[in-house]
Amino acid sequence: MDIIADVEAYGEWIPGIDAVTARGVDDSGRPAEATFTGNLGLIKDTYSVAYDWAATEVSWHLTKGEMLHDLHGTYTCTDLGDGTTQVDYSLAVELAVPVIGMLRRRGEKVIVDSALKGLKRRAEEG
Repeated sequence: MDIIADVEAYGEWIPGIDAVTARGVDDSGRPAEATFTGNLGLIKDTYSVAYDWAATEVSWHLTKGEMLHDLHGTYTCTDLGDGTTQVDYSLAVELAVPVIGMLRRRGEKVIVDSALKGLKRRAEEG
């Protein structure tokens, strides 16, 4: 969760993220909101999200977007008891412009897969 909470470092391990600015913190010191600039596969956009943090999970939703109409995501971390953690990532994206559902789902999958691979590399680097 520490890697996930360091949202301003996302550009170092998530392909397509060009810049991130975190704003405010919750009671645990984790970002309350963040603004991202990047290429989401189908589009380039600047968008803001608000976070809801728990001990082993974080979810977020879109608060402002230019090309994004809606965005919801969740990272859930499960301690496997052997020194490793399983991370599940769900993402739902709705664009402001009409896109065929199959293309939207493919774009979501590309974003999720590349973020999880980047997260794994980042965690393994220590």
